[in-house]
Amino acid sequence: MDYNAQLLMSLPELVLGAGGILLMLVAAWGGQASTRAVSLAAVAVLIGAGIALGGPASSGGEAFDGLYRADMFAAFAKALVYVAAGVSILIAPGFFQRTSGDDLRPEYPVLILFSAAGMGLMVSAGDLITLYVGLELQSLAAYVLASFMRRDARSAEAGLKYFVLGALASGILLYGISLVYGFSGTTLYAGIADAYAQGSSTGLLFGLVFVFAGLAFKISAVPFHMWTPDVYEGAPTPVTAFFASAPKVAAMAMAVRVAMEAMGPAVEQWRQIVVFAALASIILGSVAAIGQSNIKRLLAYSSIANVGFALIGLVAGSEAGVASVLFYMAVYIVMTLGSFLIVLQMRGADGQQVETIDSLAGMSRTRPGLALALAVFMFSLAGVPPFLGFFAKFAVFDAAVGAKLYLLAAVGIAASVIGAYYYLRVVKTMYFDEPAPAFEGRAGLVEGSLIFASAVVISFGMLLLPWLSGWTTAAAHSLF
Repeated sequence: MDYNAQLLMSLPELVLGAGGILLMLVAAWGGQASTRAVSLAAVAVLIGAGIALGGPASSGGEAFDGLYRADMFAAFAKALVYVAAGVSILIAPGFFQRTSGDDLRPEYPVLILFSAAGMGLMVSAGDLITLYVGLELQSLAAYVLASFMRRDARSAEAGLKYFVLGALASGILLYGISLVYGFSGTTLYAGIADAYAQGSSTGLLFGLVFVFAGLAFKISAVPFHMWTPDVYEGAPTPVTAFFASAPKVAAMAMAVRVAMEAMGPAVEQWRQIVVFAALASIILGSVAAIGQSNIKRLLAYSSIANVGFALIGLVAGSEAGVASVLFYMAVYIVMTLGSFLIVLQMRGADGQQVETIDSLAGMSRTRPGLALALAVFMFSLAGVPPFLGFFAKFAVFDAAVGAKLYLLAAVGIAASVIGAYYYLRVVKTMYFDEPAPAFEGRAGLVEGSLIFASAVVISFGMLLLPWLSGWTTAAAHSLF
């Protein structure tokens, strides 16, 4: 294939990489004064990368001798990543000015761009080495973002914990990759699938276990979830919103591609691992969230439970199952970003962030619009119809039933009832408890617009179901 055609397939990553390097130079020369310009330019770069998803980047097929895949599946996941990354950049200036006492530094949007470029490589990887390079590019940027508030002890602790546990997970993943390579003789997904199709040896089976263990850390699935609550609580709230959305989508898409393309013939082997991770994540996330008093920790355990629901679609191992995972993740990032946008508005009289659930008491009377929006997100996360979250859960359960996994679907539905308790507790606190001191300040134009748009999408998203279902079905079909 012509080399220029292959470069066109990877154009989104080229745009992000070139844009990130250029803006890094601007930040180095312009200093603090360039922050606003760099942030706006970074959003423009993300828009450019999104435009580049059309054409060869979404339908080109294999590039660079199978190392890279340009298909609808990757394009769908990248579109979600770019949206989440753009929102994380737009909401950062107000937070840092109010909370840290420092203006936002221009390195923040640059790190987001490099992280997004790494996530693009993750979802388009057709080879385990490409996967690992993308994973590390995303992770290295994320470690810095987690500890971005240098004088905040919680942020520094979050960055350190994320780095140490991330390094451990990378080691586990690398060991799995080395086992798979040793027993299959290749790191290309197609060659690995051929090796599994010929009969899974003990070495290949151990490689499969270690690879899925490393991937489980990146999606914060049980039992590799331990970093999530502490990092979500300690990291700056815009960074937490980013961690809870974009990397989750990228890691889930990466896991789906590895499971379907590289290890598709070994579906019965990895299905057992994924079933355990799905049920354990749903149950632990739901039960552990009940006793939380910090809203960011509650949303951290909520994200663990939501990953479990998405994994139910992967367990089905079918085209419908993959489509349900994509559908779920699309709805999930809207609900999550909307929830964290509300958390950003929780500020005391001193302008500092307030994170306790008790501080939401009586918000329906002091900030009715904000309370209504948060109630919409909580009801949707709980899976209450007619909100869009209900249809997302219905999709993954329907895929499980279609694969004759009736017990898995039944346990998942029962566990979702447990999860509904802590979501509804937040609504009860806002609408029925005695009012706590009202939050100070009002949402800016950008934040307010994003909250309104997210709430509208979640409330009336059922009108988008034919369009969204068609897109996810086409994306899943390209993987098969």
